[in-house]
Amino acid sequence: MLGYFKKIIGFALISLLLSSGVRAFETQALAAYVVDQETGTVLLAKQENMALPPASMSKLMTLFMAFEALRDGRLLWEEKLPVSTHAMSYSGSTMFLDTTDKIAVKDLIRGIIVLSGNDACAVIAEALSVDGTEPGFAAMMTKRAEEIGMTQSVFANSNGWPHPKQRMSMKDLAILAGRLILDFPKQYALFAEKEFAFDGRVPSNTRNRNPLLTLGIGADGLKTGHTTEAGYGMVGSAKQGERRVIFVLTGLKSAKARANEAERMVKWAFRQFTYKTLKQPNDILAQATVWMGSSRTVDLLLLGNPKILVPTFSNEEIASKIVYMGPLTAPILKGDQVAELVIQIPGLSEARLPLSAAQTVTRGGFFPRLRAATIVLIRTIKGGEPGS
Repeated sequence: MLGYFKKIIGFALISLLLSSGVRAFETQALAAYVVDQETGTVLLAKQENMALPPASMSKLMTLFMAFEALRDGRLLWEEKLPVSTHAMSYSGSTMFLDTTDKIAVKDLIRGIIVLSGNDACAVIAEALSVDGTEPGFAAMMTKRAEEIGMTQSVFANSNGWPHPKQRMSMKDLAILAGRLILDFPKQYALFAEKEFAFDGRVPSNTRNRNPLLTLGIGADGLKTGHTTEAGYGMVGSAKQGERRVIFVLTGLKSAKARANEAERMVKWAFRQFTYKTLKQPNDILAQATVWMGSSRTVDLLLLGNPKILVPTFSNEEIASKIVYMGPLTAPILKGDQVAELVIQIPGLSEARLPLSAAQTVTRGGFFPRLRAATIVLIRTIKGGEPGS
């Protein structure tokens, strides 16, 4: 029987002008996470998996589930929802709703995004909950979060009101932000709204709390948060040219410190990193060995128009490797993903790009099969592990 082992091909990919690499970003935040959206490259990770109180940043999960309900027709933009005594009881950041109100979903959504309405979250939660209660919706939030890869998130309410069980990690919040941006691009535009007056009942609460929206640095979302326990935090995103970064930070001591740190983080992420295009599509990078095929090897090529994120200033060659479980077994179809190009740049997360077969390799005829059988027999007789 053939043994399959991870095959590694050393590969010099591209030469870059990098100095000694990028310096790690020093942040005052208790925890932080910055990721390039398109490539998935992690630029900064500080206690990113620690489950912490998320404050109002957890409202993004309520919004995500509301957008899913709107997409699926379980909720309608013009639909008007009643306000319960429980929803009205919330203080802090609110839309100042009361039990005589019936509020359109579109206004509740904007009230959550722009005004950070605790009461608006509860109204949405009770409408979507399987049992009509906010705790019931919180259980649904926890389950849905796990389904989309948020492994450190537990919800006790819909809005981040202080509770010992309400916890999220910075990485989870970045995952959630990414899903909101990609899954709901039309709705995401609402996060850039600077003001929402609702019906004019509270003139003092009309402005978006996102401190970066007016700075001209490409910021267009998402959500701030603050409680005494959590400190000041923010989930944000900014786009400059073809690049978008998502950043999360928490545990700052003031709103001013949060604003300054978020601005500094965004500018650093765009200034210190840039895209580099790899070899052109259809360029052959290497060959992989094939077992029992009409050919002993198959050419490997990059899929699509790949690019990686690298430090802007550099002078050293990036060494990469091609990894696959081999030998590959025929038949192999042209276009099959059969290997990965693994790129490691000091200070950045590992990049893994799919490689496909450049041609079809059919199952071999009599002589290739005879050759394969002979190899196995010889190795077995010698006591070696077949395929080693």
